[in-house]
Amino acid sequence: MKIGSPREIFDGERRVAMTPDSALQLQKLGFECLIETGAGQASGFTDDAYRAAGVTVVDTAEALFAEADVVAKVRPPTPAETGRLTPEKTLISFFYPAQNGELLELARAKGASVIAMDMVPRISRAQKMDALSSMANIAGYRAVIEAGNNFGRFFTGQVTAAGKVPPARVLVIGAGVAGLAAIGTATSLGAITYAFDVRPEVAEQIESMGAEFVYLDFKDQVQDGAATGGYAAPSSPEFREKQLEKFRALAPDIDIVITTALIPGRDAPKLWLADMVAAMKPGSVVIDLAAERGGNCDLTVPDQKIVSDNGVTVVGYTDFPSRMATQSSTLYATNIRHMMTDLTPAKDGVIVHNMEDDVIRGATVTHAGEITFPPPPPKIKAIAAQKPKEKPKELTPQEKRAKDIAAFKQQTRSQVALLAIATLLLLIVGGFAPASFMGHLIVFVLACFIGFSVIWNVSHSLHTPLMAVTNAISGIVILGALLQIGSGNWLVVILAALSVLIATINIVGGFLVTRRMLAMFQKS
Repeated sequence: MKIGSPREIFDGERRVAMTPDSALQLQKLGFECLIETGAGQASGFTDDAYRAAGVTVVDTAEALFAEADVVAKVRPPTPAETGRLTPEKTLISFFYPAQNGELLELARAKGASVIAMDMVPRISRAQKMDALSSMANIAGYRAVIEAGNNFGRFFTGQVTAAGKVPPARVLVIGAGVAGLAAIGTATSLGAITYAFDVRPEVAEQIESMGAEFVYLDFKDQVQDGAATGGYAAPSSPEFREKQLEKFRALAPDIDIVITTALIPGRDAPKLWLADMVAAMKPGSVVIDLAAERGGNCDLTVPDQKIVSDNGVTVVGYTDFPSRMATQSSTLYATNIRHMMTDLTPAKDGVIVHNMEDDVIRGATVTHAGEITFPPPPPKIKAIAAQKPKEKPKELTPQEKRAKDIAAFKQQTRSQVALLAIATLLLLIVGGFAPASFMGHLIVFVLACFIGFSVIWNVSHSLHTPLMAVTNAISGIVILGALLQIGSGNWLVVILAALSVLIATINIVGGFLVTRRMLAMFQKS
């Protein structure tokens, strides 16, 4: 059998469903590979590269559709492309059957088998062919890059000779694949990152990536997102109001907002409203990854970048994966190749459309002249929802005071016990040790106690942790040396004087260095 990929004709689409590397793997499955001339050019794959991989380059899309038994595309087919299908052919592409009813009916009328890559169930075995996740991962990464391109400052905070630069504050709404990719990219660039999702079980994932999960003051925050295949479920009106209230409170302090919230089969929910954009600082950026489905932001215009009246840039591009066409094509072609591996278990180039297979059945939207969408729930469920991590309880002033008093009492008891043990040891040692040893021991103990207490209790803002330790040691040395400097032995006097000099230089130098460091943080 033959599998071919035509050139994408959707305006601005630069991806391709077959790469030279994936073609080599498909040939190992027993397929002969075809490609329309120029199909991979925008992704960086030349016709000569395909020929070198053993792919036949076809002049036109019409010739490819006529010759190929399996047609692999990126974008949903146009009515003209769907009209070229026959009952013997299989089409594999993004299809979005819930939004393309007429196209679905046309494919059924043609009798072709259509596998929608956007319908691959989110179960563990299907991860290798989950094209939505592959593209969402790229979109999340690219969203942060686009935000940086439109943002007038660094992401990370910096202290330079020219002044201090505060870190950017990024809010990611939706912690699916795209959201987590955006969180990882933003935190790696040094931004202070916040993230929200209606599924509180993802809080641990968010926090493990260095971001802060945004909790709501809502007792029924649990949303069974995993029950719908790992996607978020619609929220109740009460939950939505609490959600919007929280976003309004955050808006004035946020520099970059990246929205990724989508619900399967529905328009994108409106989460970042016009009044929230108006509350943001001039120069802030909103990146709406849900623009193709209407957008999460009120001001989003699909495929356009606009600037609001108060100077906030709202980016509604719908082609984020296509803006990284080489990487996107490589991942998508690999997803297609894994799907073909499941469709050809014998690796003999013959498709076995097993409708008992969870993955194949879930992704198939038309087969044998029938519409098979929507699919039944998979026998193997997606990862079950875990018990959400509870929001830390805020203590009242009375509770904080009670907690502090209890800690003080515990600390006092510990100190009294240590003093009692130390006194007992001194009495025991004093009964057997010579008087000179006891004098030196008392000097050592007093030096340790007083020197450590004096230096260590200095505010941490006045010295670094390393300097705190070395200064404490220097304080012990100075006090011990001062107590020994009156000794009658000339050698002890000299050593004590040297100790005082060296330790004083260390302490004074440490504080001078710290002073210079603090001066870098002060506003001019």
